[in-house]
Amino acid sequence: MNYPEIITELPGPKARALIEAESLVASRSLIKEYPLAVERAEGIVITDVDGNRFIDFMSGIAVSLTGHCHPRVVKRIKDQVDKLLHICGTDFYYPVYTELCTRLADLGPGPDAWRVFLGNSGAEAVEGAIKLARYHTGRQQIISFYGGFHGRTYGALSLTASKIKQRAGFGPLLPGVTHMPYGNCRSCAYNLTYPDCNVHCVNSWRETIFQRTVAPDEVAAVVVEPIQGEGGHTIPPPKFFPQLRALCDEFGILLIADEIQSGMGRTGKFFAIEHWDVVPDIITLAKGLGSGLPISALLARDEIMSWPPGSHGSTFGGNPVACAAALETIDLIEEGLMANAVEIGEYLIEGLTELQSRFPVISDVRGKGLMLAIEFTPAEMALAFERACFEKGLLVLTCGEDAVRFAPPMILKKPDVDKALEIVTTVLSELSPS
Repeated sequence: MNYPEIITELPGPKARALIEAESLVASRSLIKEYPLAVERAEGIVITDVDGNRFIDFMSGIAVSLTGHCHPRVVKRIKDQVDKLLHICGTDFYYPVYTELCTRLADLGPGPDAWRVFLGNSGAEAVEGAIKLARYHTGRQQIISFYGGFHGRTYGALSLTASKIKQRAGFGPLLPGVTHMPYGNCRSCAYNLTYPDCNVHCVNSWRETIFQRTVAPDEVAAVVVEPIQGEGGHTIPPPKFFPQLRALCDEFGILLIADEIQSGMGRTGKFFAIEHWDVVPDIITLAKGLGSGLPISALLARDEIMSWPPGSHGSTFGGNPVACAAALETIDLIEEGLMANAVEIGEYLIEGLTELQSRFPVISDVRGKGLMLAIEFTPAEMALAFERACFEKGLLVLTCGEDAVRFAPPMILKKPDVDKALEIVTTVLSELSPS
């Protein structure tokens, strides 16, 4: 294994020049988590402009799930490029659009038929979900959760409650949005203990929000991430989603599963919400759908996607090249990557759990499949850990206030995990109090 390989200081001279040039022209809103300036990427290896090679355990924020530049995805893209770049799926027909809608509709959970709207990004899918829920129900109110991230366009941002810097200065946001505590048992907003709490974070709505804030017959939808991504890869307790589904059914509220980060097989199920045997009414997909090309999907049960022609559209949504990439991505997931996410995810979480027993700064290890996180105490250790891993050639990202996510490509193998754990061990040894 000839990676990772760090041959210059970080950032190197070419990276510094690129960073300086971009700082003069690009929007100041860009975060730039650490000074990584990428030249090329293949599989799980990212090479920067100075020739440094890194192991990628963040997948461009859970996007490159088939690995960078997977040869089958690249071939499918090149074949499509030679035939058709654009024609607009809102107004005309082309085979890959129809084929992708069919594949995704067939993957829709439960016995009902599904319909699909193709867009460009996760935020666009969420915007469409809001419109569809309001149109279908005739209601206006939306409920989402603290810690949730759904995008930065106005409607999606109105649902987002992850970090204040994402919302500050942009108000007033979309009216009719109420946030509630997520099912985070490690940091319960009600200071209760599961299962004795009777899933208070859901079942208390009847006596609290529905009595004091918003009438249930005015609520169009509840929007929820099956596993909160930006919020810390937080997994709710076993009864959270069954109780939430029951509550929605009781009051005629649509349940929208934001699978933008958790979907596409990363957790071991094509849709993460399937871990709880719950069928939502609407699903949003993006990120890994195109293996790096911009594409999203809004799925809804047939009876719900009832809006008339012209009520919603997208010039570039379902671009032919992105559709081709998505079709090959789904093939790869079904042929073994989803099963690999389960097997290698278990291997990785075993290694991280063993490290937790050795390093008290790790307060929790959690996740499903290859959507994992380690939580740190004190919280500031998370950022220090992220930066130290970068210096040693391992790319990870923080999530929430005190956690670091592990979301590598789903092609990951055990030797890759072993090398990553070796780096993690070294970093923890250097950062832990003596």
